[in-house]
Amino acid sequence: MVHNPSRLFLFAVALAAFVGESQEANILGLFPSQMPSHLIIQMSTAKVLAEQGHNVTVVTTLKPVVTHKNINVIQVPLSKKEEQHLSDTIKTMLQNNSGNMALSLLRTMDKMNFLFTANADLLMDDRVKQLYLNKDNKFDLVLSGYFMNDFQLGFAKKVNAPVIVVVTLPPNQLLNHLIGNPLEVSYAPAFSAPLERGKGLTFHQRLVAYGTSFFFGVYAYLTEKRNRKLYTQIFGDDPNMPEYSELLKNTSMVFFVSHAHSEGPIRPNVPAAIEIGGIHIKDKPDPLPQNMAEFLGNATDGAILLSLGSNVKGTHVSPDTVDKMFNVLSKLKQRVIWKWENLEKTPGQSANILYSKWLPQDDILAHPNIKLFINHAGKGGITEAQYHGKPMLSLPIFADQPGNADAMVKKGFGLSMSLLTLEEQTFHDTILEILSNQQYSEKVASFSSLYRDRPMTARESVVYWSEYVIRYRGAAHLQSPVVHMSFIAANNIDIYALLAVLLLALIFLLKTLFKLIFSKLCSKSKKKKTQ
Repeated sequence: MVHNPSRLFLFAVALAAFVGESQEANILGLFPSQMPSHLIIQMSTAKVLAEQGHNVTVVTTLKPVVTHKNINVIQVPLSKKEEQHLSDTIKTMLQNNSGNMALSLLRTMDKMNFLFTANADLLMDDRVKQLYLNKDNKFDLVLSGYFMNDFQLGFAKKVNAPVIVVVTLPPNQLLNHLIGNPLEVSYAPAFSAPLERGKGLTFHQRLVAYGTSFFFGVYAYLTEKRNRKLYTQIFGDDPNMPEYSELLKNTSMVFFVSHAHSEGPIRPNVPAAIEIGGIHIKDKPDPLPQNMAEFLGNATDGAILLSLGSNVKGTHVSPDTVDKMFNVLSKLKQRVIWKWENLEKTPGQSANILYSKWLPQDDILAHPNIKLFINHAGKGGITEAQYHGKPMLSLPIFADQPGNADAMVKKGFGLSMSLLTLEEQTFHDTILEILSNQQYSEKVASFSSLYRDRPMTARESVVYWSEYVIRYRGAAHLQSPVVHMSFIAANNIDIYALLAVLLLALIFLLKTLFKLIFSKLCSKSKKKKTQ
């Protein structure tokens, strides 16, 4: 029989197309965070999967700046009152910022309590509930954006799909319970700057680490109480929903936005802990808007990027501090791109300053003429600067930012100072120190090479492990036994208690035996004396 090569080719193409289509998955992203920086990272995760041909539906409160034709966005925005409350809260925290990372994180979490109620309201919105009420909707995977909102995992149960949690933090104490990740406080303390290479923790550092861990443990307990209440409020009318603690055991994986090989700390992680640090960074930067491209292209003495993130507005910073910053920046020979929301009321006019209410930050940092990044020490921004090898001046404000800034300084990538107490001369001298001292740019450039050197890129990791969980319907075989054990059993407290009881029993028996022997010896001695 003679085969027609052209027909065989067409058959092969059709077969490949059929197989490709059959592998398309329906993925649901629940990204309720009101922090734009969080949403950028979470949407970048969703976009990678959409680029693979998967159909992605995303629920969010904010309008995403990262999107794709295969992503259907369901936006449930905050009310004007909630937006104002959030803005006022950020302004208050900025004016009372703390240099201590743990205290800053705890204070931020306390101040942001109203956001958890907003998260619950989003899940109860009729548009969102239709995702499981409409039985025609079928989902193969749920990506759950994390913000101390474990109650949200109930939605994955409602749509009968495995769930991967996406968190904008490295492995830490608040996430360990979901996948059974070990807590190693003695050398990998939660929410602390990484150790210097070749050194362990001193007694004082370990004491502080255990104290910090204790307070986070208390916070985790209080968070669980709130989450249980919200879980009941959202899903309590469904008798088929599992008890809250049982629900948490259904987490397949956690995507952590970190890269321990380069950033530290070096610590054990269970297989369900997948690091995707840098997921929001493009392999190849997009072209800049024309005005920015020309502005940076003509920066013969280099340029500086200044951005305090998406949540902090110019109106949140005291006018006196803004004036001091402008006085310094306007006198530099370098050009400055300054993120500023109100273009009708800028800090001042200067030929070397370009204001913009929105910045393609990753693309700007990739430009060769950027010589310094002045930032608020957000995890996303620092990661971008590290990836592109740009030295930094950090002005941390709240949450994890003080710790991020401290870690960056210890690595030698730049310097840090308080935005609250910023003085003109100190700000000027610090900028000149970073620009003139090559050690900062050399160290961050060296780290950039290390950060990029991986067996799988962040994007490849997201695609592989997401599809892995889909293929194996949750990949339960990767789950740590610790997830199904109580605190007492997981830490062998019952065994230690048994050993203690046996030891006490042995001591009691030996003591009784010695008393008996001693009494007999004494009685014999008395008999001899009486004879």
